[in-house]
Amino acid sequence: MTQRIAVLGATGSIGDSTLAILALHPQDYEVYALSGHQRLDKLFALCQQFEPTCVCVPMAEVDDFAQRLNEAGLAIDVVGGEQGLIDIAIDMQVDTVVAAIVGAAGLPSTLAAARAGKRILLANKEALVMAGQVMINAVKKYHATLLPLDSEHNAIFQCLPPSIQQNNTQIHEPSHGVRKLWLTASGGPFLQQSFEQMQQASVAEAVKHPNWSMGQKISIDSATMMNKGLELIEACHLFDMPESKINVVIHPQSIIHSMV
Repeated sequence: MTQRIAVLGATGSIGDSTLAILALHPQDYEVYALSGHQRLDKLFALCQQFEPTCVCVPMAEVDDFAQRLNEAGLAIDVVGGEQGLIDIAIDMQVDTVVAAIVGAAGLPSTLAAARAGKRILLANKEALVMAGQVMINAVKKYHATLLPLDSEHNAIFQCLPPSIQQNNTQIHEPSHGVRKLWLTASGGPFLQQSFEQMQQASVAEAVKHPNWSMGQKISIDSATMMNKGLELIEACHLFDMPESKINVVIHPQSIIHSMV
């Protein structure tokens, strides 16, 4: 049976990876909805490629984007703003929501998806950082599924016993058998620099990650190590682990994403 997928944050790096996989398996997955915020030319090209049922853009862009789609002969519903994202997240036709919107903007639609009992593939760590217990409570109450796309947390998930992986709700319970977690960090572009040197760094230097090509926000968070703090909070909520049982270790080679 074909799964209908909504990719919220389709124009970012997570969106790229997700859509590349979906494109390889058209018999299994239907791209039902897409959203984008700034890269609307890229979003338009994705609409041409996947022909989703619905697309969400900023409220001020709805009319222009709809006209552009119409002129291209694409019959796609266009919704706008935060409410548009929420409407997609709770749409009865949507089976899985890929939550890849950057920052606080991703919380309302991700929470709405949880309350609608959806299968959520989470790349937006801020949703758990800001409202972790609220999110987990909603997942449990409404029988949603919350699985991590973040590489470190996905690696942890893959290390859990198969029985736990099959019963996805158990990853949020302390009964999964994990005693301790390690999250690895590359150290970012300033690993070998002093605090004084960091203070003189340019934005271009800060976003030049030694190992990964990522969006600007996560690149800056990685350069300051803030990202690893966010990931630690995310892991606490996802796996019901106290902070005292989670370590962060610098691993510049980025071969191992986490250890269990």
